[in-house]
Amino acid sequence: MGFIDILIRYGETPATTVRPMAPVPRKRPMSEEILINVTPRETRVASVENGVLQELYIERTHKRGLVGNIYKGRVCRVLPGMQAAFIDIGLERAAFLHASDIAQPNVGNGQRETAIENLLNEGQELLVQVVKDPLGSKGARLTTHLTIPSRYLVFLPGERTAGVSTKIEREEERQRLKEIIQGFAERRSEGGFIVRTAAEGSDPAELEADQIFLDRLWESIRARIEKAPAGSIIYEDLPLALRTLRDLVSDTVEKVRVDSRETYLKLVEFADQFVPWMASQLEYYPGERPIFDLYGVEDEIQKALERKVQLKSGGYLIIDQTEAMTTIDVNTGAYVGHRTLEETIFKTNLEAAQTIARQLRLRNLGGIIIIDFIDMGTEEHKRQVLRALEKSLARDHARCHITEVSSLGLVEMTRKRTRESLEHILCEVCPTCQGRGSLKTAETVCYEIFREIIREARQYEAKELLVLASQEVVDLLLDEESASLAELESFIKRPIRFQVEAMYTQEQFDVVPL
Repeated sequence: MGFIDILIRYGETPATTVRPMAPVPRKRPMSEEILINVTPRETRVASVENGVLQELYIERTHKRGLVGNIYKGRVCRVLPGMQAAFIDIGLERAAFLHASDIAQPNVGNGQRETAIENLLNEGQELLVQVVKDPLGSKGARLTTHLTIPSRYLVFLPGERTAGVSTKIEREEERQRLKEIIQGFAERRSEGGFIVRTAAEGSDPAELEADQIFLDRLWESIRARIEKAPAGSIIYEDLPLALRTLRDLVSDTVEKVRVDSRETYLKLVEFADQFVPWMASQLEYYPGERPIFDLYGVEDEIQKALERKVQLKSGGYLIIDQTEAMTTIDVNTGAYVGHRTLEETIFKTNLEAAQTIARQLRLRNLGGIIIIDFIDMGTEEHKRQVLRALEKSLARDHARCHITEVSSLGLVEMTRKRTRESLEHILCEVCPTCQGRGSLKTAETVCYEIFREIIREARQYEAKELLVLASQEVVDLLLDEESASLAELESFIKRPIRFQVEAMYTQEQFDVVPL
């Protein structure tokens, strides 16, 4: 399948007549490589900086991410009390649309937001875009503020914006880019643009190529809207491998290595069309040893699923992910330092700040995050640890917000969550403990069995009782608890038999009257 076919398949119309000019050579202040591992059912992309895994993206054929997809939805329920609505977009669970995510042109000009019951009616059809994948038991999060990205620009069909990414800091460069896209806006009747970070230092011809591409893509989407039934997809984003070149490749990337020849050829076509300066950085890896093993990525993935993260100094982190928030506890562990206790704590916290930033990216932890650094008595030390955390998070693609150290010595922060965490993608809840992370002891289960035996004996006129339980529990009952068991048999005046069930967990048991 050629590149043109790929774009058509995923709802895009290529700008075949405009070829971007090669930009000025770019500086690469640090070493970064992107590794793409492709198997028939799964694609994995790893970002490796200076030999260390920083981020991991996983996309499975049967469960592709939905963020960026545009649907023609139908309102199935309006909830005035929540100022939200549930929208049917053809998925298993209805998606969620809040009133603040509905485009209201006059808001911001002195007018307040209109109540959702005055904006939507049940059965109404509307165009929506997914901004958050379904997470756990929650459906997808939607918006009517549509955005369509290309390499350098983001097109906003319903707005007249001419903005520049805040990550482009040089004022003269911001002004240059803004003037270019304002020229685009003057030649059109609708829609606005935001310049992406990747556009820094780009040639005007590159931006114009992106603008023409986005115009054609939007026209193809509009044509599809009129014919599509409610609950159907209108536009689907590119597969992960192509999105990687569009969204992740920056000036710092020295090489993109892929272990699939078919995917490599698609990437070459994509690069020739949109990022010609990256074409020479693409490399096909034909080696017998798996590419992720070559860079130690597989080992890092396994470590990223563990609670405990070891620090080089001897300290460690404990990371607990719950539905409400993620908590991170910092401990000195085996690190005893060489000078004072305060200096030991300060160095541990500094190292922890850098490691935490990496773990947030690698594990893709989002939402509310509480960090319990080791208590520091010096205000200057607190300030330096916070600055180290902020500096380490500067390269994070997700938006982060950090507060000062609280009165309890905690640092509260938020990280934007748009997709499932690494743990949620790769793991499922333990069927034995149901996610608690602990089991009742065999002794606790023995006493539960005693109480259940008394209940059964009082409720049923049985000749004897049969207890089905795990090996550990039965062994304990017949050994250490044998005296208590004899007293219980005497009390209920019936014999008690035991049977080991190999498939039972330590917490499972049954008391059967016979």
